[in-house]
Amino acid sequence: MKTRTPISIYIALTIGIIIMAFEMFAQESDYLSTPIFWALLIIVTILLLIMNSIGDLVENERFSRLTDEEKRIYITDKNTSYLQKLWNSAFKKQSQSEETDILIDHGFDGITELDNSLPKWWIGLFYFGIIFCGVYMIAFAFTDYAHPDAEYDKETKIQLASIEEYEKNAPPINLETAKYSADYISEGEQLFKTNCVTCHGDNGKGGIGPNLTDNHWINIKEKSLFKNVFWMLENGSPNNPTMRPFIKEGTITGRDAEKIASYIYHINQEKSPVTQAQGGAAPQGEAVKWKE
Repeated sequence: MKTRTPISIYIALTIGIIIMAFEMFAQESDYLSTPIFWALLIIVTILLLIMNSIGDLVENERFSRLTDEEKRIYITDKNTSYLQKLWNSAFKKQSQSEETDILIDHGFDGITELDNSLPKWWIGLFYFGIIFCGVYMIAFAFTDYAHPDAEYDKETKIQLASIEEYEKNAPPINLETAKYSADYISEGEQLFKTNCVTCHGDNGKGGIGPNLTDNHWINIKEKSLFKNVFWMLENGSPNNPTMRPFIKEGTITGRDAEKIASYIYHINQEKSPVTQAQGGAAPQGEAVKWKE
């Protein structure tokens, strides 16, 4: 008669599987603080203890039917710790007599085969892998667990929330504190497309509004191009009512204006000028040589 696996092993494995399932199916919630999670653990533990008690009754009944020698072997095996048994099943080498008992009656080229049982740790990992794959596939099919798109959306929301929180606490950007940065160009381009492209065209080539890539400007309020663009975004154009004061209206923030001004500075000063022959609108206003 074989000894049974200790109840503590079953309880530990069951708790691990329950935690794994909650982690997959209820990952957004703080399940460790919910009564459902703890009630489930308690109920499952009680059921396992009841099953173990029934197993003890069956084991005692079978033990009473063993011979004295079988009882001695069983007691010796039962007194050996479970971890020691796992170690022995994986690494202990059979004696010559034990190998004779499990020798298979066929071989090839002088090589014989033993009918060894697989180690218990290997069998345990094998069945755990099957259970894990089953739970994982169900979670993947019916929840957002492990979905790249869902994880991307979640991380995006977290980043946007952190940016929003930062902008709430960060000091406001005004004409005096605004500075050009190449790091703002990419975001500035997106903000330009949202707020400015209708009038100033793609890449600032001009349309209803003037071309922003040449060196002619209708409104000259600051000595540097970057500051001049920021001034326009804040106050609008005195010479063209279509150009509204975006910052004062609340359409954009000073930080947004800083990024848009960085993008316009980039396409005007750091790229080759887009002339009228290359598709840009005709120059308007005065030719300006901006200070750095």
